[in-house]
Amino acid sequence: MVTERLLAEIRVDLDGVLPLVLPLIAAWAARPLSERLPPRTATWVLTAVATGLAVTGAIALAVPVLGGALRLPDVAALGHLSPRTLRHAELSNGLLACTSGMVLAASLGAAMCAALRQARALLGARRAARALPGAGVLAVIDDDSVEAFALPGRPGRVVVSAGMLAVLDPAERRALLAHEHAHLDGHHHLFRAAVRVAVAANPLLWPLKQAIGYTTERWADEHAAAVVGDRRRAAQAIGKAALAHGRRPSPRHAGALGIGSAPAWMASWAGPAGRGWAGRGWVRTGPVPRRVAALLRPAPPRRAGLAVVTVALLLTSVVAVHDGAADLHQLIEHAQVHRLGRSG
Repeated sequence: MVTERLLAEIRVDLDGVLPLVLPLIAAWAARPLSERLPPRTATWVLTAVATGLAVTGAIALAVPVLGGALRLPDVAALGHLSPRTLRHAELSNGLLACTSGMVLAASLGAAMCAALRQARALLGARRAARALPGAGVLAVIDDDSVEAFALPGRPGRVVVSAGMLAVLDPAERRALLAHEHAHLDGHHHLFRAAVRVAVAANPLLWPLKQAIGYTTERWADEHAAAVVGDRRRAAQAIGKAALAHGRRPSPRHAGALGIGSAPAWMASWAGPAGRGWAGRGWVRTGPVPRRVAALLRPAPPRRAGLAVVTVALLLTSVVAVHDGAADLHQLIEHAQVHRLGRSG
């Protein structure tokens, strides 16, 4: 009997701890996954893992909070619960409930603030896209700086400076435009926004924010290489853009091929909304040497097994919080039975 009770308490502890420990494993695996999986697959998998672990972590914190709330006299009376049973239950520990409640409140508050920032940035990007000259997707700005970036909106725009076009040959320009179009077509800003909100909710997931920036850039790089039909030429375009930007840096850094964020002159087209968007950096960097080296190698294989194992990590967290919620439900039923038994 004692052994069964001990095993039950250990299981309850694991239910609560696993969703909070698994993000550490995901953080450790973020960079290897971003390099070993195909970029499109890595982007989807890492986004699912980040958002899933953030949600399950919040649920894992909510379970002891709800368990602690059961001890409140009004709640116990409303649910017809036995106070004596609740006092001896691990899930209704008052100190654990208070601690979990404070962490949960901070997590949800940070996630809401991050979501609002991302929403404002996206709205600002759409306004900036509408303010750009021309009617097509491509907007060429008469500026000597070396700039190119994708601006999400309805429709999205690809913004390229005259200085950027001047340093690239025709094939490299095709790679440049294909890269930026891939950002728009793949809705990469949404993947990044989702991971930013997840990281705000659970800072342990921070490496996934960097990883998702890298995989979306690699996704666009692979698309550019496919359009040009030459991986080496696509790598050369990235290298030339980086070198040209290094010789002629802009005040806000270039967004060419994922090198930096939007330039300072973007604000003159978009006004305050454009400055807010540029500051958020929808086109953040992936380390350029790693991306060039990846293009100089063959395209990464599918590695379906690695993707499945990573998703299994998320499913483990889902199962853990499901068990925790089931334990709480079982505690409520047990407390109700004891209350009714004493009343009888």
